[in-house]
Amino acid sequence: MNMMTAASGRFDEIAGQGKSAPPANASLAQEFVRFAVDAGALRFGQFLTKAGRMSPYFFNAGLFDDGAKLGRLAQFYARQLLAEEAASGLTFDMIFGPAYKGIPLAAAISIELARLGRNVPFAYNRKEAKDHGEGGTLVGAPVRGRVLIVDDVMSAGTAARESIAIIRAAGATPHAMAIALDRQEKATENGVDVDYSAVQYVTNQLGLRVSAIARLGDLLDYLDSQRDAAANHAGTAGSTRAAHHEAVLAYRERYGVN
Repeated sequence: MNMMTAASGRFDEIAGQGKSAPPANASLAQEFVRFAVDAGALRFGQFLTKAGRMSPYFFNAGLFDDGAKLGRLAQFYARQLLAEEAASGLTFDMIFGPAYKGIPLAAAISIELARLGRNVPFAYNRKEAKDHGEGGTLVGAPVRGRVLIVDDVMSAGTAARESIAIIRAAGATPHAMAIALDRQEKATENGVDVDYSAVQYVTNQLGLRVSAIARLGDLLDYLDSQRDAAANHAGTAGSTRAAHHEAVLAYRERYGVN
């Protein structure tokens, strides 16, 4: 992961300090994981990650691909954000969705927040500047105040770094970031594992608070409950659920961070 520029002496400090904010409550996280599995956005098997690891699970918010799924996904983001705002003072004046997956997320979350009485503007960026019409790379509301960046997951922190640059160039303050799932796994630098995650790097080196609806630990809790539910059922279903749990647990033991 090329974004990591901290000297090796900073590794332990980043790992020890940086943590995403915990889910608002365990039930919200479990509800979200079940929804993601049912929607087909969270899958189990063998998947190659950007870091070159074989992961036993894969999360892709692009598979929330109809109005009902996207609307419900926005509900989870909104519930998490409002809960954190009430409990720990997470504040923001507007939402920014980095192209491309962040664009529908920003729009849908803004709609849901407005429905719940928290109306905030949103904006997003184009990958290429427009040289006609309004021009530029920004679309939507003027980017100002304390800005919340929304994305699905964070694997390398690239979207965060690019978004921070865009927001600062517009004269606003990148303040926090909301993601659906925190993988809680080690980042890489030049192909080598380091002792902190991309979320921890963004928190400590880039200065953004990161809020996640669910984390890898919540996924393991879900699989554990599914394994227990299947314990009394002989055959393929029970053994498959147990195998998924063991595979994800082994992955966390090898690559996980707190």
